[in-house]
Amino acid sequence: MDAFLSGLDLLARFDVALALLIGSVGGVIIGAIPGVGPAVAIAILLPATFSLDPLVGLTMLLGIYGSSMFGGALPAILINTPGTAVNALTTYDGHPMTKKGQALRALGLAYGASFFGGILSIVALILFAPLLAKIAPMFGSREIFLAALLGIVLVVLAHRGQTFAAGMLAAFGIFLNTIGLEPVKYTQRYTFGQDWLASGINLIVVVLGLFALSQAFVLLTDPESAPTTQRVKGNMLRAMGEVLQFKRIAAAGSSFGVLMGMIPGVGEFTAQFLSYTYAQKTSKAPEEFGHGSPEGLVASESANNAVPAAAMIPLLALGIPGEALTAMMLSVFYVHNVIPGPNLFQNQLDFVYALYIAMIALNVIVVVFMLFASNWLLQIIRIPTRFLGMTILTLGFVGVYSLRNSITDCAISAGFGILGLILKRQNLPIVPIVLGMVLGGIMEVKLRSAMARVKTPLDFVDRPIAALLALAILVLIVLHVWGVIREHRSRVPETQHDHDLHDSQTR
Repeated sequence: MDAFLSGLDLLARFDVALALLIGSVGGVIIGAIPGVGPAVAIAILLPATFSLDPLVGLTMLLGIYGSSMFGGALPAILINTPGTAVNALTTYDGHPMTKKGQALRALGLAYGASFFGGILSIVALILFAPLLAKIAPMFGSREIFLAALLGIVLVVLAHRGQTFAAGMLAAFGIFLNTIGLEPVKYTQRYTFGQDWLASGINLIVVVLGLFALSQAFVLLTDPESAPTTQRVKGNMLRAMGEVLQFKRIAAAGSSFGVLMGMIPGVGEFTAQFLSYTYAQKTSKAPEEFGHGSPEGLVASESANNAVPAAAMIPLLALGIPGEALTAMMLSVFYVHNVIPGPNLFQNQLDFVYALYIAMIALNVIVVVFMLFASNWLLQIIRIPTRFLGMTILTLGFVGVYSLRNSITDCAISAGFGILGLILKRQNLPIVPIVLGMVLGGIMEVKLRSAMARVKTPLDFVDRPIAALLALAILVLIVLHVWGVIREHRSRVPETQHDHDLHDSQTR
């Protein structure tokens, strides 16, 4: 109870409360603008948060992360254009409801389901993070190495159909982390005699390039657009309350979001599709899905908003990020020498409770804001895309330069921006590069530490948790390979059948 009151006291500070308000409202606005998204905003703001108090910086970033999906539902429902990538599934049923004249109902269900999922996932964070932190002291160097390796494997395998590309990009991220002075003997690696490489490739420079600058390049090179919208009229609070009629679907969707959020590399998309599939299979009117089903809308929005808080569970308990946004937040922890893990729960429990309360508060702030601001946000949707792209480009370069006052960093970031643009044009994933850099650094340090006490390969897995983690990695790889083989075998008979049919027709 003392820790809770101390956390509440921390959050009551003016600068923390202001940061939470700015992050929550700013996240909604950013989410409502198609083509921006939370990753771009967090990447731009990240350098500025390093000079702030850790709680101030983290509450601002958490506000953006947790609230952007609320805003992303607005253009998805009204103009069939998702504000953030994870709101894509919202268009399936949200926009058809708008076409039927049910725009208010669709927005109310989306906001209500988002709030339901957000609160449920925060409860899961409060329950599971301390439990995992109690187990964490049993993690030695080899266990943390294997946990990080498991995270890499999950991230790669999560990109179904692109596993080879995701694996190569994750390996590229790990390689980027090795450039510069190595951490033990301080010898130079892969610098090729270039002084500007001696300090390594900065994670934030890469993040700003891959997310912010690449998105700016996309917006600047795509055709100009400025969508038109119509005002929404009616009682939004009553529309939001309708989500209680679908509480079974909302609870199931939130549960999928919590489960998928806790697993590194899986995230919102998998949670959404599992939730949507479950809702459709258990619905009394499955034929309505994709044509304006309120159940489909609730399933989608409750799942994607349950992921952010759940993704904080492995971050706070083990210091292992599950996706790009929590990887960015981890850098804020490290800059201020606040190390996530068991010690955080033992020595700074008030700080942890402050984060919990902040996440609950941001959901309340966002819901209140959305009750009154939906029509005002329609004006933001109409911002021309090229103006938006130029703004992001300018802010991105300002953010990069402010890190170390270095033009070299700007050039490196621009290079990664072009790489990000190419990857987006080819529909290849960007996240594995960032997680490769973050988890690669953890893996290197822990592997070096573990090797001092390992004589044979079997010594690496001679403890229960290490053995379980190694087994999990092995099973996941075997199952994936077996799935690919089965898929290939199923294609061969179809190809042979088509070939035989073609031969018979030519005869």
